[in-house]
Amino acid sequence: MIDLTRIDGRSITVNADEIETVETSFDSTITFVSGRRIVVKESSEHIKQKVIAYKRSCLVSEKS
Repeated sequence: MIDLTRIDGRSITVNADEIETVETSFDSTITFVSGRRIVVKESSEHIKQKVIAYKRSCLVSEKS
């Protein structure tokens, strides 16, 4: 799970494994495998880095 910010400033936690695409112009639109979309303030690069960090933390947890 990764924490992001909706465009109205509210925090949202999303399941990183369910993200299908991220499109960025001014804000970023995340499309999930379900077809649902949300708009967040973070850039696609920032979201990608959060997903990578989340996946790494999952791998470390599995090895422990």
